[in-house]
Amino acid sequence: MSAGNPPPRSWLFVPADSNKKMMKALASEADAVIFDLEDSVAPSQKSLARELLGLLPERRDGEPERWLRINPIGTDAHADDLGALDDFSFDGIVLPKCESGDDVADFCAELAPTCLPVHAIVTETAASLFGLLSYREAGSSLAAMSWGAEDLSAALGASSKYAASGELAFTYKLARSLCLAGAVAAEVQPVDGVFADFRDNEGLRAEAETAAREGFTGKLAIHPAQVPIINAAFTPSDADVAHARAVVAAFQAQPDAGVLSVDGKMVDLPHLTQARRVLERASR
Repeated sequence: MSAGNPPPRSWLFVPADSNKKMMKALASEADAVIFDLEDSVAPSQKSLARELLGLLPERRDGEPERWLRINPIGTDAHADDLGALDDFSFDGIVLPKCESGDDVADFCAELAPTCLPVHAIVTETAASLFGLLSYREAGSSLAAMSWGAEDLSAALGASSKYAASGELAFTYKLARSLCLAGAVAAEVQPVDGVFADFRDNEGLRAEAETAAREGFTGKLAIHPAQVPIINAAFTPSDADVAHARAVVAAFQAQPDAGVLSVDGKMVDLPHLTQARRVLERASR
């Protein structure tokens, strides 16, 4: 993330082999645009995509952050992506198919002596579900963690990621929760996964609002139309901001207190931590 900025609420994927789509994404209200060299670009188009990335216009004030999703570690395309990085200017790298914090550390070693901030996608393989705590040791370049159900369901051989009720099946709820807990343990941004039906605004709104209540602070998007809904869901309300300010002010007035009363309710130090996070997000 850009220095001094709150973490992005909306992370919008766009295929890097389409100049038209990339320019539309940059003109959107997204906080961050992820130019994709991986799943949305066919193998035969990856070279073209790298060429188009090199032709992106210079940044303008108010534009989204620019992130690049490269191909997974160990693939030929990954090596080609690294070879082209010097030609690009990005705020960070989205690293797919991560199975542990070692993958992030190994990637940063490839870029030594410096490494761009890394947004790791951490639940796309079966093995990845057993390594979520290891991201605490990934290094200071790790900035965000998100989860993915589509690749995980393919890896597991599932016919669907949904239960008969229409909700996510248990395995994918587990992956989502482990991503959230792993990101918080690593002290990086937890980012909720994509909502695939970009025409279902109400479904997206409900999912994004639920994610925000649970502790996620941003969400992946696959279409510009999803961005305003996601931004709204992860922007604290006026009432939330007012309460957070009241909590912070109360502890500033009594810095030695462990428990205080604010708006008729008891608050303690965890509430102070939460209030500060609300104010940080509201500053976007």
